[in-house]
Amino acid sequence: MDELPRYRLEDPEREWLEESRSWIKGHFSAEADENYNDIDARLAVVRANIAQGWVGADDTWKLQALGIALGDALADELLLEWITVEDEYGRVPALNWPGTSIVLYPVTMISDRIEAGEDVDVDVIFKQTREKLQEIAFGGDVE
Repeated sequence: MDELPRYRLEDPEREWLEESRSWIKGHFSAEADENYNDIDARLAVVRANIAQGWVGADDTWKLQALGIALGDALADELLLEWITVEDEYGRVPALNWPGTSIVLYPVTMISDRIEAGEDVDVDVIFKQTREKLQEIAFGGDVE
């Protein structure tokens, strides 16, 4: 499989990520920026939005904002960096394990599942994704 072109985030992608983060931060009662920097607090907001049904299957933008928050949590936990990947459908933000070919697409991790009618357990997704990425990165079978 050919490797897709990867780029640094440009202003439109950066602005979209920030707009999504602002929506998530709006769920904190106080000290939004400080609370957003806490992985557990960030995941709690994602979990609450899903559990309380505040975001439905037709709220793609909000579901993707939840995916961005999940991605930020993974990025903080594993020191990943946001990049842009370009394919035949356009440009999309993704996470990259620096210095490797590992690319992860958290933006749609939640939306794809909810839109397909699946139950979503954010803690399981976070844990399994973290473990799988570590396995791949440290398994010696990655460029």
